[in-house]
Amino acid sequence: MAKLEVVVFPDDRLRRHCRPLKAEEIDDKLRTLCADMLETMYADEGIGLAAPQVGLSIRLVVIDIPDEDGSQGKNPLVLINPEIVRHEGTVPSTEGCLSVPDYTAEIERFETVTVKALDQYGREFTLDADGLLAICLQHELDHLDGKLFIDKLSMLKRNMLKKRYLKLKKEAQHAAAEAE
Repeated sequence: MAKLEVVVFPDDRLRRHCRPLKAEEIDDKLRTLCADMLETMYADEGIGLAAPQVGLSIRLVVIDIPDEDGSQGKNPLVLINPEIVRHEGTVPSTEGCLSVPDYTAEIERFETVTVKALDQYGREFTLDADGLLAICLQHELDHLDGKLFIDKLSMLKRNMLKKRYLKLKKEAQHAAAEAE
């Protein structure tokens, strides 16, 4: 397994609509990618990671909601070509994102969702979810359509955040150039 580089906002790769995977693409190479994505997510202390966050425009998500004791690695979930087929209610959600580091915001999400997807072996399954799992599923599936949780914020807040990240990126590039 290998830790992958996480793409950070405002990178354009986060704004692409991802293509579905074909049956013949669900192979050992894809299963290795799933394992690498899980390793990356755990290393960065996330609970979900979508393929666009590692620079790939495919409809693939990995999730692992922590147990009550906060431990992860026991409930990994791989979703290929996932889609929400039912939703109910709304609930406030305080969210962050590995691709939008050091920022959280409260937004609205569906309270419950039903998701249809394929697993890493190409088997179809349906998952009913509420609570943190429902929120995480919605967050990660948004990535597959080029959406970020910050898109639910006001235009003013989004623009301020983008300026902040562009400034940080520029400072990091300047520091790297000086170190050479």
